[in-house]
This record gives sequence, C-alpha cells and structure tokens, in this order.
Amino acid sequence: MTDNAPAPGTPVPYDAIVLAGGAARRLGGADKPGLRVGGRALLDRVLAACADAGTTVVVADRRPTTRPVRWVREESPGAGPVAALEAGLRHTTAVHTVVLSADLPFLRPATLRSLLTALGDTGAEGALLTDADGRDQPLVAAYRTAALRCELAALAAGPDGLTGLPLRRLTGALSLTRVPDPLASFDCDTWDDLVNARARIREHGHVLDEWISAVKDELGIDLDVDTGVLLDLARDAAHGVARPAAPLTTFLVGYAAAQGKGGPDAVAEAARKAAALALRWEEESSGGPSVPDAG
Repeated sequence: MTDNAPAPGTPVPYDAIVLAGGAARRLGGADKPGLRVGGRALLDRVLAACADAGTTVVVADRRPTTRPVRWVREESPGAGPVAALEAGLRHTTAVHTVVLSADLPFLRPATLRSLLTALGDTGAEGALLTDADGRDQPLVAAYRTAALRCELAALAAGPDGLTGLPLRRLTGALSLTRVPDPLASFDCDTWDDLVNARARIREHGHVLDEWISAVKDELGIDLDVDTGVLLDLARDAAHGVARPAAPLTTFLVGYAAAQGKGGPDAVAEAARKAAALALRWEEESSGGPSVPDAG
C-alpha cells in the first residue's frame, strides 16, 4: 500500500518492461518498433521516456537501441501480451514496475512520474492511462510488482496457462486507478496513426524539444542545457556580427564547454561570455561608446 512511501518530490524507484514483440497485423507485419517518428525509432522514444528505470527489460528479439537494455523472449514467441509480461517480470526486482508498449511516440518521463505518483497516492495495485475516448491503456501503466506476480501465477495455473490471454484477464483482477492523458496514450497501430504522429510532432508546440532530443540521441549526448540561453546567443551573434556567426558561435560554445569537461553550467558560462562579446561587436558597429580622445 502506501507504507514506506518516499518523501514528497523524491523519485519513485521502478523497473520497466517494454513489450515490443507483437505481430503488427494492422501495419501489415511491419517492424513497428523500428518505425520512425521525429527521426527516432518508436522503441527508442519509449526507452528515452523510461531512462530512469533501475532495470529496463524489452520483450522482443534483440536489435540496436540508443541505450542498453535487457532482452528476453516469452517461452513461446508470439504467445501474447500476458505471456510476454510474465517473461519480462522475471527479470525485475523493484517494488513498482512500469509496463509499456513500444509504439508510444509522445510518452515522456513526466507521464511515468504521474503514474507512479497516482499509484502511491491511491494505494491501488495499478495506475494506467486512459486515451482520448476514455479507454483503459494497460500498456501505459505502473503496477505494484507483487500484485502482478500474484495474479500472473494464478492465471498460469489455469488449464490453458498464459498463452493467448488478453491483458484484461490480468488487469481485471487488479484494483486500478486511472490517469487521463490523450497525448501520451496515443499509439501507432495503423499507418494513419504513424502519419498523424509525424505531423503532430511539428504541431503540438514542442518541435524544438523534439529536434534537440533526436540530435542528442543520435550523437549519444546526455546533457540538458537551457536552450533559451543558446537561442539568445545565436540571435546576438547574428545581429551583432553576421548571420553565419550564429551557428558557428553556438558550436564553439559547446566545444569550449566540452573541452573543460563541464555540464550545463559550463555551457551557460561560455554562452554568457560569447554573448557579451557579440554585444561589444554590435556596439562598435553602431557607433556605441566613443573612443577616448588622444589628447
């Protein structure tokens, strides 16, 4: 229940299980986890959202990913989501387990924190998202690991075991709380869904964040910086020096911070110095502070 709950504001430890081995029949059998939205594979987008997990288990055949994970398969590949979940759960140890599908382009770490908070606040055995139509999404959810193990064991003892069981057989036996989130629960089941997701990347007001996240993943960078500071620097360099100075200056600022093995603070300090220099250039070109008289 809520015993031994962490202090308010303290991140709740959890493990993550990502189910990525489905047949994608509505996509004609396409490699759904590898389909790209915003330049990143759907699976990599989900893995980025659960990067804080103590252990991340992906139930699927092994493939390249942007971060290390543990790969497993259910005993009979294609046996369905309940069997896949049970296979992943064997490799988790945390009190809470987040269970995710691999086709969630708009999932964010904040979504998982909301689910874990709801789980702790209500004492339920599971907290899951609901979509725009109010439907439960059991593959965007946080569960109490012990409750999952108990119910999976009960289902496995049945005459047909876990093979082919729908998830509702599992979640129907758990006490659940629900968190509405039409965006984070959006999944790509069809080609139309994929087209809509790709368009929505540029429409939902976070295109710059999306682009920066994609670049960081591509370059293997794990660094959060104040993009506003860098954009202001680019503006100052473009106005005070010349337009091509903007990208070159931001590159040099990043390089300087890396040379000093600094983090976000080093980037901010280098940006401050470069911005001050650009403003001095602008003052000179606009007849700013006068040159002192020689005599």
